[in-house]
Amino acid sequence: MEERFFAAIIKCFFISFGVLTGGALFGSISAFLTGEPPISEMLNAAKRLRIWAIVAAIGGTFDAISTFQKGIFEDSTLELIKQILLIVSAMGGVKIGMLLISWITQGEV
Repeated sequence: MEERFFAAIIKCFFISFGVLTGGALFGSISAFLTGEPPISEMLNAAKRLRIWAIVAAIGGTFDAISTFQKGIFEDSTLELIKQILLIVSAMGGVKIGMLLISWITQGEV
């Protein structure tokens, strides 16, 4: 594996982490401004943002689907494995973000 791929894995992790934590933080600020409970809104917003954080980190769904298609139908297993690792990295960023938010809110994930 080349060095750029490892940089892409790290970027995927932190993009998904940032989308989840930033979205939950700003969602709780908006809940505070509208008079709703911000802590519970932070946890609810994080739960709703999980899949979108993964999609944002891998660069959209169409690129991932075309890479899967190339890996399956054109026997490019290395590209398929790289795409799977990018998705797993993004899922790791979401999981760490959810753990951080549940730690902050003292709630269950």
